[in-house]
Amino acid sequence: MEAVRGMIFTCIGRGHGAPAIPATREDWEKMRREPWLQQMCARIEKGDDELKHRLPVWTPHCAEFKDNHRAIADAVRPLNRLMLDFDEKGHTDEICARLLEKSPLMPLLIEESVRRGTHVLVELPEGMTPETAQELMKEATGFTPDAAVKDVSRCIYMVPEDHTKYVNPKLFEVSEECEGNFSLTSNERKSAPVANESKIGLVEAELKSEPGEQELKSAPSFKGIPYTSIISEWWRRNGGEPAEGERNVKLHKLAVNLRAICDNKKEVLMQVMPRFGLSDVELKSVVDSACKEEPKGVSKVMQGIIDALELGINPDEIEDAEAVAEETGVKVNVKALPIGLKESLVGVPVSMHMPVLCGIMPICAAYADQVTVEYCDGNTHRLGLMSIIRGEQASNKSVVKNAVDIWKRQLDEEDALARKREEEWKERKKSRKANEKAPEDPHVLIRVVPVTVSCSTLLKRFKNAQGHTLYSFGEELDTLRKTNGAGSWSSKYDIYRLGFDNGEWGQDYNSDAAESGVVNVAYNWTMLGTNGALRKCFKSDNIENGLSSRILVAEMPDASFSKMPKFGKRSAEDEARIQEAVKRLRSFSGLVDVPRLRKAIETWVEEKRVEAAKDIDHVKDTYRKRAAVIGFRCGVIFHMLSGCARENKACIDFALMMAQYCLDQQIKVFGEALRNEYVNAQDECQRYGANHSIFDQLAPSFSMDDLRALKRGYCGESALRNIITRWRRDGWIEKTDSKHWAKVKVNGER
Repeated sequence: MEAVRGMIFTCIGRGHGAPAIPATREDWEKMRREPWLQQMCARIEKGDDELKHRLPVWTPHCAEFKDNHRAIADAVRPLNRLMLDFDEKGHTDEICARLLEKSPLMPLLIEESVRRGTHVLVELPEGMTPETAQELMKEATGFTPDAAVKDVSRCIYMVPEDHTKYVNPKLFEVSEECEGNFSLTSNERKSAPVANESKIGLVEAELKSEPGEQELKSAPSFKGIPYTSIISEWWRRNGGEPAEGERNVKLHKLAVNLRAICDNKKEVLMQVMPRFGLSDVELKSVVDSACKEEPKGVSKVMQGIIDALELGINPDEIEDAEAVAEETGVKVNVKALPIGLKESLVGVPVSMHMPVLCGIMPICAAYADQVTVEYCDGNTHRLGLMSIIRGEQASNKSVVKNAVDIWKRQLDEEDALARKREEEWKERKKSRKANEKAPEDPHVLIRVVPVTVSCSTLLKRFKNAQGHTLYSFGEELDTLRKTNGAGSWSSKYDIYRLGFDNGEWGQDYNSDAAESGVVNVAYNWTMLGTNGALRKCFKSDNIENGLSSRILVAEMPDASFSKMPKFGKRSAEDEARIQEAVKRLRSFSGLVDVPRLRKAIETWVEEKRVEAAKDIDHVKDTYRKRAAVIGFRCGVIFHMLSGCARENKACIDFALMMAQYCLDQQIKVFGEALRNEYVNAQDECQRYGANHSIFDQLAPSFSMDDLRALKRGYCGESALRNIITRWRRDGWIEKTDSKHWAKVKVNGER
């Protein structure tokens, strides 16, 4: 056991607030060689400052904490070492040369920080204070180290291996003599629990899930946004960080604007303001001067920065986000999205966020095909989803394809091998001799099928699916409609409808040429198409068959006379995280219990029922039910990707957003056609007015004639009686005499 303990020289964590896991030299070196760490640091150097708060950290002053909790009181193995920060950029080589030539203290590590400052770890002699060591190192290097107090629990950002300028082998040699007594006596250290073999292997597993995520929660922040990110964006919008000669002026302007989100408290400003070499006294003078001015509230520029960072979008797109929210009622919080979904929106204009999210939901659900969930009504569901992304020609629908292609990559690779096996079987079967027995069908699993697949081939794929969900992506909805025969793509309506609920389907032919059998349909798909193609697919003669309510529809932004949108590129790290998200979804099986999500969706669908009942809006009442199911299933995907033990607020918000967006889009696209069918059949009524509730317009006491007048003759007598019956059943009205009803007080309202 002591041998194992001797191997451990530090702790590694995902961020400031994450568990500090005891680590060996191998753990430390392996982490510094990780490609994603190299990529993160490269992006930070290019200006992606917020990413810095997701870097992993390590503890140079302590090798072990009780329960992996990084705190002074929990330090089990403090070390007689001191890490010094030199903030001046670009001097690491110079500092290294001076210390290797002549250093008053033994250097253990010299490295360039992620922002091109310098980290120097030294052996702290017994009895020497950190302040004394700092003065000695200032004289030796000619540069002033950060004067912040260094305690045993302090951590440092991890940097890639190529940032290292010097490593002393003694860095990894932690003996009893090297252990300090910052907070524990020698006897307390010996009686404390020691690291064991099981802890050593935890480092890699702990850091595989979203490195540095916890640090964002522990850093000083406003509305969950680190002040460092706010300040970084402020510099970007105001000519960059101050150059020599303008430092105090720019810092003063920053402080004036920053104080509005610091409660005008000088102590908070002192904590979050950048220094650029200023002493405490000099910075206090700047802060005092800024706080003398009359408070004016949050400036427009600062508010724009906050709004953008709160949503996790480019601050230049905040106006676009507001316009999209006004038009669709949706504002996507990119920052709150889990792994995979967040990276899918990298480089995507704000106006196209919802189409991309809707486009990838079906394939996300297809990967989680071993999962079942209990819905609000007590029934068990699988994650069946179908999406149509609509937009006019040249409306950049390909942005959805680009995202889906990355998500589809693992299925494509697996299918390529399966198709090769199938082709080899077909060749052997074709080239066999007349009297030779046909080779046995390999029954390969192929999960990605073209949308134009024949029913017979689709049945074969279902039979070989081994319980998995098939997936299709179609770039042209019109092509699908034309290839399904005689203008009736409805020949597959049954299959698509059954796929939503994993229903049973089959066909039976008295011929070996056609596939026969009965299967459970597990089939998700995403299709792109123009508005015209969508109208042709859903006509008045089939709008009531149930498929339109099962589809998640998303609308591309109107590109008429608009400027060319600007697209960014996903990095290799972004794509790698999407693949990690795929693995996460595929790892789930069995029942995933989401009680909080069920409750939220149940409340939402009831609210929509009340709205529809008041408006006597049968279209909304029809579409609200499955919009709730679709939103619920999207929420389940979010929950699984989040890695949380229970559904968090972001998950609930996402599910409700998807449900509302689905409902709005279904009504917008299919509502009028369905409404007309109801009117033509005189089974239902056309809604009167866009924003006026029929129920609310009635007087506290009313008659059938009053209701008939409001409906303006659009409803027959039978439909009016059904409305009255429903209102009475729901407890909204009570009968006062043979011809009149009175509104009942419900929840304090009439």
